Amino acid sequence: MLIINVGEHTLTADFTDNSSAAALRKKLQQGAMTIEMRDYANMEKVGDLGFSLPRNDEQIAAQPGDIILYLGNSLVIYYDNNSWSLTRLARVNNVSASELKSILAGPRLSVTLSLSE
Repeated sequence: MLIINVGEHTLTADFTDNSSAAALRKKLQQGAMTIEMRDYANMEKVGDLGFSLPRNDEQIAAQPGDIILYLGNSLVIYYDNNSWSLTRLARVNNVSASELKSILAGPRLSVTLSLSE
C-alpha cells in the first residue's frame, strides 16, 4: 500500500496493477521520497519525480483521488475530474473529493510517498 503524507494528513492508496506502479513501488523500497507539488488548472497537484517510470498511457477519466504518472516523470494527484491519455499509478482510499481538495489546498505543497510496512 502507498502512504502519502501531506502536512499533518496521512493518506493511503492502493497501487494499480501495471508496470508503472510496480516500478514506483520498487523505487519506494529504497526509501521514502518527497515531491514538491504545485497546483495546475484547479484540478490537480503536479510535481517532478526526478526520474522516469515506464508509461502505460490510456484514455481515462481521472477522478478525485487518482494518482497519475504524466509524461513518464511527473506525479499528479487529482482533486477534480479530467479526461486524458494518462497512466494511473494508484487510487487514494477513504477520502471524499471535498476532503482531498482541502488537504491539497494552496498553490504549492510537499508530499512524501512511502510504502506501508
